[in-house]
Amino acid sequence: MSPVRVIVVGAGQRGQTYSRFATLHPKRMQVVGVVDPRAICQKGTSAAAQSQRGKRLSRIGCDLVDRDKFADAVFICTPDRLHKEPAVALAKKGYHILLEKPMAVTPEDCTEIVEACVQSGVMLTVCHVLRYDPLIHQIKELLTAGAVGDVIHIQHLEPVGFYHFAHSFVRGNWRNEVESSFALLAKSCHDLDLIHHWAGGRRCLKVSSFGALSHFRKEHKPAGAADRCLHCPVERDCAYSARKIYLDRVKQGHIGWPVSVICPSSVPDIESVTEALRSGPYGRCVYECDNDVCTNQVVNMEFEGGLTAAFSMVAFTEEICNRKTTIYGSKGELSCDGREIRVFDFLSQNATRHKVESLAPGAFGEGGHSSGDYNLVDSFLSAVKSGDASLIRSGPEETLRSHKLVFEAERSRLESRVVNCGSEERQSGRDRAAASRDSTAEIELQQAEIGRQR
Repeated sequence: MSPVRVIVVGAGQRGQTYSRFATLHPKRMQVVGVVDPRAICQKGTSAAAQSQRGKRLSRIGCDLVDRDKFADAVFICTPDRLHKEPAVALAKKGYHILLEKPMAVTPEDCTEIVEACVQSGVMLTVCHVLRYDPLIHQIKELLTAGAVGDVIHIQHLEPVGFYHFAHSFVRGNWRNEVESSFALLAKSCHDLDLIHHWAGGRRCLKVSSFGALSHFRKEHKPAGAADRCLHCPVERDCAYSARKIYLDRVKQGHIGWPVSVICPSSVPDIESVTEALRSGPYGRCVYECDNDVCTNQVVNMEFEGGLTAAFSMVAFTEEICNRKTTIYGSKGELSCDGREIRVFDFLSQNATRHKVESLAPGAFGEGGHSSGDYNLVDSFLSAVKSGDASLIRSGPEETLRSHKLVFEAERSRLESRVVNCGSEERQSGRDRAAASRDSTAEIELQQAEIGRQR
C-alpha cells in the first residue's frame, strides 16, 4: 500500500514535529515537498524523509498553488496570519488539509476555509491536538457513557507557565495582536474547543469575558534594570531573565524548546544563543517589549439546557500547560489534574480513578503535546487513506463553531458586555432576508408599472 504523500507548508517547530511521523512510519507517510524560506527549517523537515531511500524531497518555492497537484495532502503550519490564503487555495487544488490552530485570525477567514474545503470535497483536520490526547479523550468517553449523569457545570484552567508566557507571549511570536492574534485565540482556542466538545453538541447561548495585560509593562520594570538581560545589573533577581530561560539551559546541554526557537538559522549552542540574546527579540527585558496580549483572562459561558462553564487562563504559574478540569454532573463529579481522572459517584459515594497510557513513540515523546501530536497525524493519515472523515476528531464544522465562540468571548472582553452567541450572524441573516424581500418587492413594482404602461 502506497504512503500518503504530504507537502509541509511552514517548516518551523510544528511542521517539523508533524513530519516526524514519516520517519517512524515511512510506509504510511512520505514528505514530498517543503515550502519555507528558511534553509535550516527545510533541512529539519527534510530529515523526516531521509529514511525513505530513493525518495527525493522537493524544496519547492512559494508558488505551490501554481503547480500541478503532486501530493495527497498538505500540512499548513505557517504563522497564524498566513493560514487562510494557502488553506483556501490548496483546498481548491484538491489537497486534503491538516491545518495548525488557530484556523485563522478572523471568523470570516475561518468560515472561508471551511467553505473551501467542503465545496472542494477535501478533508480538513484542525490541529486541536488535545482532542487526540488519550486522557482528554477518556474524559469525553466517560461523559458520553453517563459517568456523571447530565453535565451541569464545567470548570477548566490553563496554567500557561511563567517562563513559557515570557518566551512566547512577551518576547516571542505571539506577543503582539497585530502581528499574530489575541491570546485567547493563539493560546486558549484549544481550551474553549474542549469545553464546547464536552458540552456534547449543546449550543453556547451567551458568553462574557474579562482579562488584562498584567505585570509585563514598562511601569513594573525594576529600578536600574537594563533593556537587555545579558548585561543587566539586576538580572540575578529576575525570574524572567533571558539568561536563565535560554543560556543556562544550553550550557546544561538542553537545545530543545524553548532554546531551539531563538536560533532559527542555526543549531543552538552557547555562541549562537549568546548572539541571539545580544541582538534578537528574545534577549529583551520583559518590561521593555512591544507585547499587548492578555496575561490573564476568564470566560463564562451558558449553553443550551442550563449548562454553564467557566474558563481561566493565567500566565503566572509553576506548571506549564498542565490543564486542570472539574466537571459537575447530576450523578457525580469528574476531575482531571492532567495526569489522571477521578470520578466520584454520588449514589455509592465511591471514587474511581482512571489512568491512561499517553506515551508517544520516538521523537514525538519529546514535545509538549507528545501523544496528542502523534495521534492527530495518525488519525489524519488514516482518514485520507481510507476516505473515512469520521476518523477525524477536529473536523471543519465543529471546529468552526468553537472558533466562533473564541471570537465572541474576545468581543465580550473588548466591549465589556455579555454577548449573545451568533447574534451578529442571525442579524446579518435577517438583514439579507429583508434586503431580498425589498429587492423582490421593488422588482414586482417595476414589473407592474411596465404592465400598466403596456
